[in-house]
Amino acid sequence: MKKHFFIFTLLLFSVSFTFAQSSTEQEIEKLSMDKWQWMADKDVAKLEKLFDDKAKFVHMSGSWKKDRELEIIESGSIWYKNADVHDTAIEISGNTALVWNRITLTAHVRGNDVENEFTVTEVYQKQGEEWKMLALTFSSVRDTHEIEH
Repeated sequence: MKKHFFIFTLLLFSVSFTFAQSSTEQEIEKLSMDKWQWMADKDVAKLEKLFDDKAKFVHMSGSWKKDRELEIIESGSIWYKNADVHDTAIEISGNTALVWNRITLTAHVRGNDVENEFTVTEVYQKQGEEWKMLALTFSSVRDTHEIEH
C-alpha cells in the first residue's frame, strides 16, 4: 500500500510540475498584463521604461516605432480602454520571451469605441535586470481562434 501511495504522490507531483509555469514565465505574463493596464491608463512613463528604444509596433493602420506609439497613447488618438485577455502562451528562449495573447480589445479611435478580436504577439528581451519590449504586433483573428500551447 505504501508503495502505491508513493507512486501516486510522485506521479501527482510530476504532473503538477509539468503544468506549472516557470518563475520567468510568471514574470513575463505579469509584465504583459501590466502593460495592458498601463496602456489603458495612458501611463507613458511606465511604458517608456518598458519599450526598448528600437521597439516596433504593428497595428491595423500601420507600423511605427517607440516615440510614435507613446505619442499615440499619451494623446489618446488610440485609447486602449480595455484588453480582455482570453488566452496567453509564453515561450522563453535564452534571454528572449515570446508572448501570444488572444484578446478582445476595446479602444477609442476617432471618437468611437470599437471592439476587435486580436492575437497580439509580444517580444521581450532581458537586458541586465529588466525585460524590454522589442515588438508588439496586432493580428486580426476570428473569435474562434485558439492559441496553441
